Formats: sequence, C-alpha cells, structure tokens
Amino acid sequence: MQIVSALFIDDMAMRQVPGPSTRIDLTGIQFSAPAPGPFPVTVTPHMVVLIRNEPDGAPNGALEVVFRLDGEQIARNVQPVEIEPGKFAYRLVRPELEFPGPGTVEAHCRIDMGPVTVVPYTLLEPTD
Repeated sequence: MQIVSALFIDDMAMRQVPGPSTRIDLTGIQFSAPAPGPFPVTVTPHMVVLIRNEPDGAPNGALEVVFRLDGEQIARNVQPVEIEPGKFAYRLVRPELEFPGPGTVEAHCRIDMGPVTVVPYTLLEPTD
C-alpha cells in the first residue's frame, strides 16, 4: 500500500459516475488557518489520507499519523486499513492539536513501516 495524498480539508463528498467509477470531491483544502480564539488553543482539523493498494499488494495494513510541533509529538493516530489489491481507499483523521501560540504542526503519515508523507498545518494569529 502507498499514500497517494494526505491533506487537511473542510469537507469531502463521494459520488458515482459511469464506469463504475467513484469521484471524491474535496473542498476547503488548507495548509493554514487562523486560531479560533486567543492562545493557548486546541483545534481539531480534518485530514484525509488517500491510499492505493498495488495489484499484488497485501489487503491489510496500518495507517499511522504522528503530529509534531517543533519536533515534539503532540498527537498520534493509528488505524487499520483494509483495501482490496488494485483498489483505492481513504481514511479520515481528526486530531486534537494543542497550540501554545502560532506555529506549524507537521503530520507524518505512513502505512506500516513505509515511506513518510509530511503535511504541514500552520495555525495563525486569531482574526478579530
């Protein structure tokens, strides 16, 4: 299995098209956001991880996402992944991230012990 993409999003919708084929509509893809209030603050952004399984791949694995702020782990999510060989799937991750001030969290995503995909999420000063 391999990660095709990992993104922070506002929303996601699935729809069928002829084929049979499926479309995933992602909205509000983001890499930063203003804090919802004064610091310190906890936010729970939505992340979607799109995963592909090779035609001869094992159908089971584990998705691990480690969230690091200034190099320190502040959250972690591990969940099973079951994907038929030759197919695609997605997993949703919604961490609770504590920010003492403005900064960037890096989400380190991987399947089993495979390569790491890093996705940044920056929390900015709140807007009044």
